[in-house]
Amino acid sequence: MMRTDTPPKAIYLKDYTPPPFLTAHIDLSFNISDEKTLVSAKSKMRRNGKHKEPLKLNGEHLKLLSVKINGKEPEYEVDEKFLTIHKTPDEFTLEIETEIDPATNTRLEGLYKSGGNWCTQCEAEGFRRITYFIDRPDVMSVYTTRIEARQDEAPILLGNGNPQEKGTLPDGFHYAVWHDPHPKPAYLFALVGGRLDHIAQTFTTRSGKAVELAIYVEPGKSERARYAMDALVRSMIWDEETFGCEYDLDVFNIVAVSDFNMGAMENKGLNIFNDKYVLASPETATDGDYAGIESVIAHEYFHNWTGNRITCRDWFQLCLKEGLTVFRD
Repeated sequence: MMRTDTPPKAIYLKDYTPPPFLTAHIDLSFNISDEKTLVSAKSKMRRNGKHKEPLKLNGEHLKLLSVKINGKEPEYEVDEKFLTIHKTPDEFTLEIETEIDPATNTRLEGLYKSGGNWCTQCEAEGFRRITYFIDRPDVMSVYTTRIEARQDEAPILLGNGNPQEKGTLPDGFHYAVWHDPHPKPAYLFALVGGRLDHIAQTFTTRSGKAVELAIYVEPGKSERARYAMDALVRSMIWDEETFGCEYDLDVFNIVAVSDFNMGAMENKGLNIFNDKYVLASPETATDGDYAGIESVIAHEYFHNWTGNRITCRDWFQLCLKEGLTVFRD
């Protein structure tokens, strides 16, 4: 069959322009269930320079429930790719509510459910499948994420940054709040919820700061993550000794799942892996398997500085963040 799709428009480095709007802070709230997931996003935004361009937000496969600017519904247009608001103040609060269906998200981009667990993958442009947002790497925001789910379906709730709060809710639900104090682009956002086992260890940085390390895996696989934990500790020590790069959060989590469309992803404070690069035992793994785990664990951890704290202006710089981090690993 002949394809009739219109090919995507070519993008050239020479045509780069700064984003017309910036987001200083975004509060995200997820109500996760098997039937649907409700996402609320509250963003503090401002116009970037003197211009009259409309606010144009990326969004794909979203059901828009409501949109407000400073508490009032604006005039807007929505299509398969964008939510466009033509008139905004220079500084404003944007509130958007969307509905998504992770269970039917077979592209494994944005938030999806697979193997009984909820998981995200947002590099390069997956965040736009979660909520409407300026989904480009030069829009850096501080994220606070609240996750609600049924306790029996998702006893583990993980997000970027440091844990802030957790508790129980009516009807068998519970919640967790995570805050990442370091501004980051949307492609580094991460969320995991589900039934997971884990191993844990405390690492003390060279300045004396205690960091809680954990590797979460599918039930029954935790003992096969011991070598990955050793590799993580060695990587943290090496980055301190070689480059003076000390870890900058209170926790560092790795989640390894069997359904992940990349080898691994360096989301800030919450790395997500294909479990091929985490799980190993002497009975089944080769020397090459162990070397692969060591390399990928190191690579994703080293991205904390070469990629996360210092990140891309645009996707033409992908080779810089990846090339430098490959060199380091």
